Amino acid sequence: MTSGAPKREVLPEASNEEGLYALTAALVRTVRNAVDRSDSDGLRELIAPLHDADIADLIERLPSDDRHQFVSLAGDAVSGEVLAFIEDDVRETIIRQLDAHKVAEAISDLDTDDAVAVLEDLDPPQQREILEALPNQADRIGVQESLTYPENSAGRLMQREVISLPAFWTVGQTIDFMRENDDLPDDFYEIFVVNPRQEPIGTVRLNRLLRSQRPIRLRDIMERELHVIPADTDQEEIGFVFDQYDLISAPVVGASGRLIGMITVDDVLDVVQEEAEEDIFRLSGVQEADIYRAALQTAGGRFIWLLVNLATAILASFVIYQFSGTIDQMVALAVLMPIVASMGGNAGTQTLTVAVRAIATKDLSLSNVHRVFGKETIVGLLNGIVFAVLTGGVAAAWYADMALGFVIGGAMVINMLVAGMFGLIIPVVLWRLRIDPATAAGVLLTTVTDVIGFLAFLGLAGMFLL
Repeated sequence: MTSGAPKREVLPEASNEEGLYALTAALVRTVRNAVDRSDSDGLRELIAPLHDADIADLIERLPSDDRHQFVSLAGDAVSGEVLAFIEDDVRETIIRQLDAHKVAEAISDLDTDDAVAVLEDLDPPQQREILEALPNQADRIGVQESLTYPENSAGRLMQREVISLPAFWTVGQTIDFMRENDDLPDDFYEIFVVNPRQEPIGTVRLNRLLRSQRPIRLRDIMERELHVIPADTDQEEIGFVFDQYDLISAPVVGASGRLIGMITVDDVLDVVQEEAEEDIFRLSGVQEADIYRAALQTAGGRFIWLLVNLATAILASFVIYQFSGTIDQMVALAVLMPIVASMGGNAGTQTLTVAVRAIATKDLSLSNVHRVFGKETIVGLLNGIVFAVLTGGVAAAWYADMALGFVIGGAMVINMLVAGMFGLIIPVVLWRLRIDPATAAGVLLTTVTDVIGFLAFLGLAGMFLL
């Protein structure tokens, strides 16, 4: 998300202890000691060689009580770039304790996308106070307009600083313009060629520009194949487009089709990581940046899914209760019962993980879902047969009861077959209902495999053992 400040020299000890990452345990301890002593000069000297991202990590590692003291002692070293790198929850806490003018000064040199990242999660009154304190009116208007777009959209992700030139300009004019203009993006890889209506019609990569003769016009060297991104496009879709077409940047257009900004590959790298983390968190029923939340907030965030899990566990227990008489007559059933449910749950989770990922990367679609469903059904059946033989043999030998081995083997086949089928069906149905499969698929699948596993095992036992 950051515009990529130039990396400074890291501390010599970093390369010896932790390789390419500049933060070491010794450095963190030394910084904490400097904070405890309120040693401003010593702290500034310690963090001077660090990259902005490493300073952000350093702030996150400090206890919450020390973070404000660190920011106060570090002064200007906590720049807008540092704020952009810090995790959302930590950043909000820090900004709440800072003067609005200090925050505005820190973010005034950031590209629009980074300034938006710093401000977008703040309360509206605090946002307005910081925006009003921005010294440059054009920056203020640009950030305000970006904040009007939906969260996680191209309008929030883009930077408005962009080079757009008419097709009749020459290479020489373009190079001279960039040399003489101080108001250029911090990082850019392409020049966007626009028509008189300011609609993008092509791009010229910098390497192509620098290898061309000065009299050549941009229209003669521009790439006409464009991947134009509407401002309301979701960031997950943007990540897919960049990955699919190996883009390094892409133009963003408003409702009228006019060029209003660009998205660069460094922004998309953050998006890809964020989306992957979000899916992992949702599969586990936790929130992003959970590690930085207070204990009470963390408990509240996890409560809902734990409550849903409790409801599904009660449903599974109700199924077991229906066969309580069967279990009373044969204690071995209670011992072996968790094996069937556990194996089904694990098999289903494997299919579920593959399906959720395939949906996210668009490898799974309506055109091939039937083929994938058939494959996963066969996989579930084959694994079910193999593990039926293994568990059935162990159970038969353990209890000297061949019939018990056949029962648990049959239940294993049924549950792993169902797990393979529903590991695909559940995320696909949620996807078609426009519900994120990562949010609820895990809980639903666990319910299915538990209920079917218990029902199959205890039902077969009731029919053939008693």
